Amino acid sequence: MPTHPFITWAVDHPWPTASITAAAVAILGGTLWGIARMVRSWTWPPLPVLVAGAGALVCTAYSGDTSWRFAGERLGMVDSTERALMFGAGELALLACAVMARANKAATATKAAAGSAGVPGILVWVITSVQVIPCYATSGIVGGTVRAVIGPVLAGLLWHLAMGLEIRVARPGALSTGLPAIIGRELRERLLSYLGLATRDRTAEQITRDRATARAVRLAAVLELRPGGWLSGYRRRRLAAAVARSGAGTNGEQRHRLLQLLAARRTSGQLATVPLASPWAGTPVPEMPYPRTPLGVAGAQLRTMDPLAVVHLVRAAHPEGTPAEVAALCTEYGVTVSETQVRVALRAGNSVAPVLDRHVPDPPEVVPAGAQLLPVRCRTAPRHPALAVAASQDRTRPVVTVEYVPDDEEPEPDDVPDPPDTEVAGPDPLIAQARAEYGAGTPGVRALKARYGIGQARAQRIRDAVGDRN
Repeated sequence: MPTHPFITWAVDHPWPTASITAAAVAILGGTLWGIARMVRSWTWPPLPVLVAGAGALVCTAYSGDTSWRFAGERLGMVDSTERALMFGAGELALLACAVMARANKAATATKAAAGSAGVPGILVWVITSVQVIPCYATSGIVGGTVRAVIGPVLAGLLWHLAMGLEIRVARPGALSTGLPAIIGRELRERLLSYLGLATRDRTAEQITRDRATARAVRLAAVLELRPGGWLSGYRRRRLAAAVARSGAGTNGEQRHRLLQLLAARRTSGQLATVPLASPWAGTPVPEMPYPRTPLGVAGAQLRTMDPLAVVHLVRAAHPEGTPAEVAALCTEYGVTVSETQVRVALRAGNSVAPVLDRHVPDPPEVVPAGAQLLPVRCRTAPRHPALAVAASQDRTRPVVTVEYVPDDEEPEPDDVPDPPDTEVAGPDPLIAQARAEYGAGTPGVRALKARYGIGQARAQRIRDAVGDRN
């Protein structure tokens, strides 16, 4: 028995043969591994879509057998090659339209809508209808019906499910935007509305009561228009039965609804004469629907500032308030600060009593333009005691000035400033008292501050007034 030359060479050269075999096995294994990874990386449709697609392929093949027979018996395609090339044109077109419809549906799908199959979706049903004709022409009424149902009809239906089920599974709440689906939803909603079932979250008993209430309103309106007649007794009995079924006698809410509906029906003629304001003569719509309040304006300005500056401004406006009240006021303006932050800013410690501000020094001569000075008095002496401005550049935010007081220096009791809100319009009443006490002499500012417990500015005004008069 002759031996193949390749086998002879492999026997004569074992090592090269082993190397070639190992390389071939490695290449084959790598190819299979790559194919497996590629298949695993595919995004497979859900299982229902795969099953529907498999069923559609089988039914399409069943329809293809009918087309094969029809091409030879009715279309005169005797040549097998010609018949093989032409008999499956309808099935191939059906498959192509199904795939295109699926692509259109996926491309137009959103979160709220399932998308539309478009023209390819309509062509699927048109081709299915045409494929029914060969079934009856080949097998008659009975056999044609079996071939039509199992072949093109089921193929079109399963292709429809295969192209639409994945979108519906991925988005359960999505609605189809196709024309048949829109017509079906509209007809369903209209039917439910006609039957009185459109309102959701109602029990069967409540639906019965609402229908009886509407029937009672209609019968009462008819009896009001035609109180006599041979049908009046029958209508009254029906009215009584409707009122009893509505439960208006024991249910206050149902009775109120019945009376409101009856009143609206009886007075419906007044709609023609109800006075209404002309929409053309109304006031123009304002640019801002709600005017800004002073609190909102002040809060908007305060929110652009530092919380420390806001605390001092609010404290200056409410000098008698406790740190907790100052924190609450700042929060009302939209600047969230805690009571502890207020105590730290005002150096109030843990006392619950209102903290009076210390001596407010005069602002320095060099102050950035547009800055507002907020004085803070500190107890720890720095290396160079002096008035310090927080910023040397131009800024629109408030500038905090700090006066450092040595620890061994105690503030005098007359250094308490006047509250900003104590100044009243008109002459100061202390001017007359100072004239009566000091007579022709001109008192000093320090003496006035110590005598009346007032601040520097007010004492200076009283001294000027008394000196000018003298």
